[in-house]
Amino acid sequence: MKNFFYLEGAYLILGGIILLITLFVGTRPFMAKGAWKRGLLWVSLVIAIMVGLHYKITTSRMEAVQTAFENGQTVICESRMQRKVAQSVYITKENDWRLEGDNFVSPNYARPFFAARCIVE
Repeated sequence: MKNFFYLEGAYLILGGIILLITLFVGTRPFMAKGAWKRGLLWVSLVIAIMVGLHYKITTSRMEAVQTAFENGQTVICESRMQRKVAQSVYITKENDWRLEGDNFVSPNYARPFFAARCIVE
């Protein structure tokens, strides 16, 4: 749960906006009485389930990537520095990469890579 707001912050903000839209539409005169209560209940339930599943999937992928890296496998991360060529960076222990917390860092590369944005080759 330590990375929950870091990983899911954008989705929580989008969910809040969706709840505000649901509240606005649910309180319009053409809607049935109490529609805003039912709308907020079901929409918030769906958003909570979706955010929870996304968090679970992301953290399990992070654990798999970190375990694979520790076992000597190659990890592929997206490079956002170059959009034209070589958008992927191959990370292995043999290339001086190390794991610091949830980030892959190397003295030979300018920026770290967050484990949630990587996959196992």
